[in-house]
Amino acid sequence: MIPGSEMAVVDANAEALGVPRKQLMESSGNAVAREVRAVADPGAAVTVVAGRGNNGGDALVAARFLDDYDLRVCLLGRAETMGSSIARENWTALERAGYDTREVRDSTALELGAPDVAVDAMLGTGVSGTLREPEATAAAALAASAATVVSVDVPSGLDTETGERAENAVDPDRVVTFHETKPGLAALDVPVTVADIGIPQAAQLFVGRGDLLRLDRAPTSHKGDHGEVLVVGGGPYTGAPALTAQAALRAGADLVRVACPRPVADQIQSYSESLIVRPVDGERIRPEHVGRLATLAAEHDTTVVGPGLGTAESTLDAVGSLLEVVDSGPVVVDADALRVVPGTRTDASLVCTPHQGELAEMGGPSREDTDERRAAVESFAADLGVTLLVKGHHDVVSDGERTRVNRTGNPGMTVGGTGDVLAGVTGALAARLGAVDAAAVGAYATGRAGDLAVSGDGDGLLAMDLLEGLPGALRR
Repeated sequence: MIPGSEMAVVDANAEALGVPRKQLMESSGNAVAREVRAVADPGAAVTVVAGRGNNGGDALVAARFLDDYDLRVCLLGRAETMGSSIARENWTALERAGYDTREVRDSTALELGAPDVAVDAMLGTGVSGTLREPEATAAAALAASAATVVSVDVPSGLDTETGERAENAVDPDRVVTFHETKPGLAALDVPVTVADIGIPQAAQLFVGRGDLLRLDRAPTSHKGDHGEVLVVGGGPYTGAPALTAQAALRAGADLVRVACPRPVADQIQSYSESLIVRPVDGERIRPEHVGRLATLAAEHDTTVVGPGLGTAESTLDAVGSLLEVVDSGPVVVDADALRVVPGTRTDASLVCTPHQGELAEMGGPSREDTDERRAAVESFAADLGVTLLVKGHHDVVSDGERTRVNRTGNPGMTVGGTGDVLAGVTGALAARLGAVDAAAVGAYATGRAGDLAVSGDGDGLLAMDLLEGLPGALRR
């Protein structure tokens, strides 16, 4: 089962892989035509009620495969206002070919005729809520008709995120849906055909441009709506927590604060005027700081622990204690802090970002074959009860149930500091997305920023170069 928002991601990723939306629409339309043929013999009267988006476009394609039926195609609205250029092309093709096409510019002008089959293609997976005009009148007309109603992908009025139906939603007799079934379809108690339209499995496995659809911002957003991030780091090193914090800002976090030892606070602050520093006494993070750090973590949407902390035993003890008491989250764990994760019990949602060597130190698997590595990471993530983002030639992200693979990035990113950037990006995104999606998009965007840097400057990139590229890498 796949919700509508996820289906939009998969469609866009398929297009990025080289399977154009036009091709997917052709396959979808063909599937709709097959469904019509399954319920009515040639010569039967068929009326298509199409909206102005891609859902309507699927039915417009289907019309071209139904020449041996008594066909009528009704478009709800003016063709020039169609939001999908591909759907508009298919409408134009029907007009030029002489099909019975009618623009319904007023809901009172809808004439279904007396069809044996009516195709509901008004609204697809991207629309929810009570049907408005002209869809409301069209849905009522479909309900009053004696026709067998075939809904395209989902019945108009079904919310494909929650599975709930609007009170005036279309009540279909059959549904032909695409790629995978959608929330709410099983509850309809009607035949549902799941049509394979040629979306490759890779569109769901590999992170792609479509995943950036997850990052849309509401026009009415306010400060803080897109996350406040706490970075716990520094002591032996100052550059690492500064890079992490700046990366979180570049990835869209509204506010970022760095909790660090007081002797290095001014140095970390000096990296950017946008950073807010919360110092604690002493030269390193120690167990006596845990209470203060836990309080700070509770005031933020996400916490990133590890950059620049070092390996002092007292510091690692403090990290373990902090993870045990933090119950708000998620918490991104990076660098030296990773080694305490296997022995720590926590209610927080952990996102761990090891490279292969750090994964081995955690007791994790080592595999060279891509498929074997993916399966091994998935199994280890399930054992630990965390989300893993294992960095490598191909980054593998898994929470033990859902697994993604990222293919952006280049050999120039072996330079120190790129992992700190990734931790910050993941921390920012975890304030807005689920753990797997935050890690997957974080890996994709960081690798893409590295690719942009290499394409402009060649080898010799620095981690700070990624900061400049992150906004562009996160832009669709």
